[in-house]
Amino acid sequence: MLSCIGKIFKKPSNGNVSNISVVRGEWGEGVACEYLKKRGWKIVGKNVRPSIRDRRKEIDIIAYDGESNQLVFVEVKTHIKQSEYAPRLWSINSHKKKILLSAFRIWLSVHKWSGNYRFDVIEVYGRMDEEPVIDHIENVHIFPPSDRFRRYG
Repeated sequence: MLSCIGKIFKKPSNGNVSNISVVRGEWGEGVACEYLKKRGWKIVGKNVRPSIRDRRKEIDIIAYDGESNQLVFVEVKTHIKQSEYAPRLWSINSHKKKILLSAFRIWLSVHKWSGNYRFDVIEVYGRMDEEPVIDHIENVHIFPPSDRFRRYG
């Protein structure tokens, strides 16, 4: 089933990162990838941009969970610390959901994926010089019911 994945567009690396939030985000994505690999998942793509025209549409991680036989789109959010005032998933607002949903649909269509898929969020808390805390939120309902049962291809 993974043979249909084909070419994946990745974010170009400019090699000179000065923004600390970008560095922290890349660290969080690396932590999330290692976490998924330890769970036995196959990383299909990282920082995937399925649309050449719109660079805002980026999927942090695409992974395959062999145990559930699902392709999983993963959004990674990195925070310095957990807040008792901010609920889980607070940083994924309606605008971000719209961009993510569009990116997922493009990827599914381009790669003619006909298998099961879902959306997970991994929140990574901590600093780069300490042990991170990982909160893996599975099967976040970003896809409308009409999409969840739709087959692309």
